[in-house]
Amino acid sequence: LYLSACAQYPSIEWQIRTAVLACPEEFREQSTVLGYQESGLLGVLRLGTNHMICLADDPKTDGFSVSAYHSNLEPFMERGRELKEEGFDFKTIFDIRESEATSGSLKMPSRTTLYVLDGNINEQTKEIENAYLRYVIYIPFATPESTGLPTKPSTPSEPWIMDPGTHRAHIMISPERNK
Repeated sequence: LYLSACAQYPSIEWQIRTAVLACPEEFREQSTVLGYQESGLLGVLRLGTNHMICLADDPKTDGFSVSAYHSNLEPFMERGRELKEEGFDFKTIFDIRESEATSGSLKMPSRTTLYVLDGNINEQTKEIENAYLRYVIYIPFATPESTGLPTKPSTPSEPWIMDPGTHRAHIMISPERNK
């Protein structure tokens, strides 16, 4: 079943099945899955027993995108969701979290991983097609000087550092898309 009883949100089973696609296979079965209840609110769809959290696709946004991340990144992710819900734009959310991370009121892990899988939903089969997985390794406040990484890739799939020197500094690894 794809749609839930209210026919507005995908079923919990489908959300779990697709959310874990972003997670490394060895962690999928024991991961916590956050998704959308029939009320439209984000909540725990499945409580896991390991360190990974998978986030289901938001049915209110265009396209398909799910993510998985280490539980030590949840305070950062949760704060971003709260600020977005309050109506703040990306730059304001960035600035608020930067200030909070710098002051220590928002705890950032020294390093952690996020996986993001995008794709398209086949309207007939409800399967995910053209899936594309990219990797994000958060290393708060790191710089090109402290990592040896460039600030933009010069070749496809080359790791690079995004948002250097900030709470959101991270290594981006974007493999070439299948052709």
